[in-house]
Amino acid sequence: MKNITTKLDHVPAIRFAQTEKEIEDCWEVIKELRPHLQKENLVAQVKEMEQEGYRIVYVAIKEGEEEKVVSFAGFRPLQMLFSGKMIYIDDLGTLPAYRGHGYAGQLLDYIHQLAKDTGKTGVHLDSGHHRHDAHRLYLNKKFVITAHHFTLKF
Repeated sequence: MKNITTKLDHVPAIRFAQTEKEIEDCWEVIKELRPHLQKENLVAQVKEMEQEGYRIVYVAIKEGEEEKVVSFAGFRPLQMLFSGKMIYIDDLGTLPAYRGHGYAGQLLDYIHQLAKDTGKTGVHLDSGHHRHDAHRLYLNKKFVITAHHFTLKF
């Protein structure tokens, strides 16, 4: 997706994590959302998921001389009988100190535009039932609750 141009490309703070370093730079915010993950396995897992179309976009802000990743989204294109071609958002998170600044909303807008620009029929995601602030964001972005998600673990 590196060569895809979207209407939001003028937003310099949103970038694709394309290198191992960029993936590693996302660790702090990924760990916040997915605390069960191990840092030493992150790059290998993301690289494996990339083979299935998974991509990470992130927002980095300047703090002094350094850049800090404060929000990220992981997504993939999917096609299902019930929805047609879509983008599915696996992960969306923002560091607690940076919530409420619109970073996750920027990422959602970017992915929404990317879906439109690549001929998808929509954007889908699941969210934990306890994530009320995230639900408020999704509803404000015109997402609708359409299903319950069920899991059977082995």
